[in-house]
Amino acid sequence: MSSDDPLLGGGSSEAGGSWPSSSGPSTKFELEKETELRLEVEGSAPVQVELISGLAEVFGTELTKNKKYTFPPGSRGAVFTWHGCTVQLWGSPDVAYVSKDTPMLLYLNTHVGLEQMRAQAEREGERGPRVLVAGPSDVGKSTLCRLLLNYAVRRGRRPTLVELDVGQGSVSVPGTVGALCVERPADVEEGFSAQAPLVYHFGSTTPGTNIKLYNKLTSRLAHVFNLRCEANRRASVSGCLINTCGWVKGSGYQALIHAASAFEVDVVIVLDQERLYNDLRRDLPHFVHTLLLPKSGGASERSKECRREARDLRVREYFYGPRGSLYPHAFEVKFSEVKVYKVGAPSIPDSCLPLGMSQEDNQLKLVPVTPGRDMAHHLLSVVPIDGGTADEGMEEKNVAGFIVITGVDTERQTLTVLSPAPRPLPKCVLLIMDIRFMDLK
Repeated sequence: MSSDDPLLGGGSSEAGGSWPSSSGPSTKFELEKETELRLEVEGSAPVQVELISGLAEVFGTELTKNKKYTFPPGSRGAVFTWHGCTVQLWGSPDVAYVSKDTPMLLYLNTHVGLEQMRAQAEREGERGPRVLVAGPSDVGKSTLCRLLLNYAVRRGRRPTLVELDVGQGSVSVPGTVGALCVERPADVEEGFSAQAPLVYHFGSTTPGTNIKLYNKLTSRLAHVFNLRCEANRRASVSGCLINTCGWVKGSGYQALIHAASAFEVDVVIVLDQERLYNDLRRDLPHFVHTLLLPKSGGASERSKECRREARDLRVREYFYGPRGSLYPHAFEVKFSEVKVYKVGAPSIPDSCLPLGMSQEDNQLKLVPVTPGRDMAHHLLSVVPIDGGTADEGMEEKNVAGFIVITGVDTERQTLTVLSPAPRPLPKCVLLIMDIRFMDLK
């Protein structure tokens, strides 16, 4: 489950950039055992946190004493301590308070249960737990996955993160699904190291835009993960954590059932929705352990604008690095040098379809896109090809990386693209996304 293509890693030419030091007041917090300092940074200035004494962690990653950690605008965090600590805060976050009411003990107990399953799998030559985390939007699914992955890695495991939330894209950019073998705890500021992720193009931030493609990619990820487990005993014993999107009704619920079946999950964790918990208990096989856990009090609903800004930040980090430390390349490509497709043809009346063909078949069709002005600012997936043309299974091929079109010159018949790797583009097809990115840097 790896790719050595330079496009996947984001921009090139590291420059060692960093966030500017936050200005503003300094505040000291004395945290008692099993409490957490919750932060929300919505303004334009970053906030810094330093552990002065004691032990503390952020979503399962231990903090180093006397080191400043930066939380950029738009971020949220929680500094939790099991035994008590002193934390210094620089800057002016929108929200900063200490809470005693946390579900961390329940989350730790969940980790202990999963670790017991891994130990049993190790002893008996079986596979480790495959865990699906479900729930509505903004209940902390991604955070719980990060926490449980960090705890597993700290026990010497090598679990796999499977990202099915196309609206967020924690493994890669939004509009994709992917998987990542986690070998070390997440960096407090940058998250998990994404050196060799496996990524597939979906093209939108909502599964409902093409549910057949979404389910097909879920099955593809499960197949590749199974192959990895057959070849790597440690990965098999460590299992996986599957993060899902917040669409839990109708086709979204059926997509959850499909994911659970495709990955043959042993454990389903439902956050904060008793109805979904009971539905899954009813519809999943009896051997699947279904747990209902509360969300953290720090998890709050985000506006559409906040979600859009978070997506823009993910794309910007892909090209420029988390701290603006990478330099992408800008160059021109002739219309004649690229083949651009969209996965999924527009719906047409059933009477116009060829005999024996259904609307669903149209959802996986590759539709050629003629380069033009309307492609400006769109994100495109770069999919390498062996031959000279796109074949039928192109939507199931893993992505080598992404480019964004920053300009279109119809007179000269050229596109200006922003790419993490220098020219020329590899022999590939480009799959266009609905996602736009305005490169204002």
